[in-house]
Amino acid sequence: MSSAIYPFPFGRLKIGYEGGAVTLLKRTDEPAGCEGRTPLTDLAFGQISEYLEGRRREFDFPYLLRGTEFQQKVWRALCAIPYGETRTYGEIAAAVGNPRAARAVGMANHENKILIAVPCHRVIGADGSLVGYGSGLDMKQALLRLEKESVQREN
Repeated sequence: MSSAIYPFPFGRLKIGYEGGAVTLLKRTDEPAGCEGRTPLTDLAFGQISEYLEGRRREFDFPYLLRGTEFQQKVWRALCAIPYGETRTYGEIAAAVGNPRAARAVGMANHENKILIAVPCHRVIGADGSLVGYGSGLDMKQALLRLEKESVQREN
């Protein structure tokens, strides 16, 4: 996998790619640099930037998620959560046909390699608490606030 690193509001964003698809999009502490940047990584970064500016709600850059059948189901369910809304781990478990699998949903979220575009930040605890975000709860809270405020401005 090749990769490029871009500055973004939460530090640095690492975009990994292979075979014409993004395979990794995550917050990193690695130093920023221009090596590895391609039209694909620029496209993905541009769309993430538009999202962070409140100008984009969906992503159409090509990405590839590798995982088990269960993980794939969870990631598809995450993508079905409307912008500005949240679901609990239990609700996602029920949506993928296994209502008792809330912990397994949490593990699948943890294995999600495509930050923001596959919106694991929209999954919250049963009590409404912000839990379990690999890029930090500060970022999760900021993303949810961004979406909520964008939806409120629209209404």
